[in-house]
Amino acid sequence: MNKVAVVAVGGNSLIKDKGRKSVPDQYEAAAESMGHIAGMIEGGWDVVITHGNGPQVGFILRRSELSKHELHEVPLDYCGADTQGAIGYMFQQSLFNEFTRRGIEKQAATVVTQVLVDRNDPAFEAPTKPIGSFMDESTATQRADAEGWVVVEDAGRGWRRVVPSPLPVRIVQQDAIDSLIGDGFVVIAVGGGGIPVVQDEAGNLTGVEAVIDKDFASALLASQIGADLLLISTAVPQIALNYGQPEQQWIDTMTLAEAKAYMEQGHFAKGSMEPKVQAIINYLEAGGKEALVTDPDNIERALAGETGTRIVP
Repeated sequence: MNKVAVVAVGGNSLIKDKGRKSVPDQYEAAAESMGHIAGMIEGGWDVVITHGNGPQVGFILRRSELSKHELHEVPLDYCGADTQGAIGYMFQQSLFNEFTRRGIEKQAATVVTQVLVDRNDPAFEAPTKPIGSFMDESTATQRADAEGWVVVEDAGRGWRRVVPSPLPVRIVQQDAIDSLIGDGFVVIAVGGGGIPVVQDEAGNLTGVEAVIDKDFASALLASQIGADLLLISTAVPQIALNYGQPEQQWIDTMTLAEAKAYMEQGHFAKGSMEPKVQAIINYLEAGGKEALVTDPDNIERALAGETGTRIVP
């Protein structure tokens, strides 16, 4: 049997720059990333692809705000479902075309994935994740009063809504993902960290207005399906200590203990590399075998040990 890898692709990787945000632009970026993952699959890996969706959810929310005088606004959990479908479609089609070009007999399938969170997670009492458009203070206050939003001033750039970011507890569609892997499919799942849902006493699920960290959810999925590798694709080829400083040092390999020590020493930026390293720590502490961090262009070289940062127990 092939080894199984969970490959986490950032939502920002689909947007190369401010001038290339359109759907065709995003598809072009998706096709480029999927080409590198196809090389990994051709090399014998069974792959589950996860992805971010922050910019894409932001676009839906902005369209919703601009058209609210004519159409209903879209709840945040439905924005997550919409982007899972749209990005999954881009990935599926890109992989289909790449497999055809390479003569690989594989197909990709997207699973619209719900992720259970604890309704008592402390994050619900302290929302921190900014979403949607920037507003002036007056508009932000009005929407907070009318809709129960929590709003904050964001680094002098304006006011934004913030929502909770609870920890993922269980991947609801894990059995479907397992079955698809077993049947030879490339699986696209847990998009945007998954659609956050809570469960009532009767076992019924309900979506909530929250955002789950994509890397945390990817690490949980990797643990639940017993993946041999968690590969986090990001903007840099390797993890660095003292990133951006004169004494910057690229890291080829580190142990779980070293990763935890570097975290405690504050080497990784919050909202950037810190959650990625913490997700890897979670995966390894749950029995994971190996993790790898690199950029999309270097996935195949990183797997061959030529670049990337490898983290081991």
